[in-house]
Amino acid sequence: MTRLRSTRRSRKQYAWPLREDARTVGQARALVRTELSQLSLSSDLIDDAVLMVSELITNAFMYGDGPYELVLHVDEKDIMVVVVDGSPVLPAPAPHDLAAEHGRGLRIVARLSDGFYGCHPQRYLTQPGLVGKATWFAIPRSGTAGNVVPIRAGV
Repeated sequence: MTRLRSTRRSRKQYAWPLREDARTVGQARALVRTELSQLSLSSDLIDDAVLMVSELITNAFMYGDGPYELVLHVDEKDIMVVVVDGSPVLPAPAPHDLAAEHGRGLRIVARLSDGFYGCHPQRYLTQPGLVGKATWFAIPRSGTAGNVVPIRAGV
C-alpha cells in the first residue's frame, strides 16, 4: 500500500455516517456517483471510484467494527475517498486464489487507484471523539489512474 501523501486542504469535503445494513453499500455508491457526476468527470473515472467505494465499504463491514463512516475529499487535482471503521486491525490483501469467492477487493483498489491507497489511524469526522482506522484511495481528476496503455512490440 502506498503511504498517504501530504495534500492541500480539500476544497470540498463530505462525510456520511454509515449504518451496517445490506442497503448501505448501494446507497454509498449512489452518493459518490451523484457527487462526482457534478464535477464533469469522465464516466470511466466515476465508475472506477464507485467500484472502489463498494470494495472498501464491503471490507469494512466484513472485517472491521462499527461505527462506519464514508468521507469524500475533492480538490482541483485529486479525489480521495476514505472509509473509516472502528477496528485497529489493518487490512491486507488476501493470498491470490482465482477460485476464492472473496479476497480481491484490495487488489481491485490497488489497480484502479494506480497504487495510491492505504490505511492509517484517523478521527471520525461525524463523531470527532472517536478514533478508528481509515482505508482510502486517491485518484487524479484527470482520470489517468488505472488506465492501461497497450505497448506494441517493435514500436
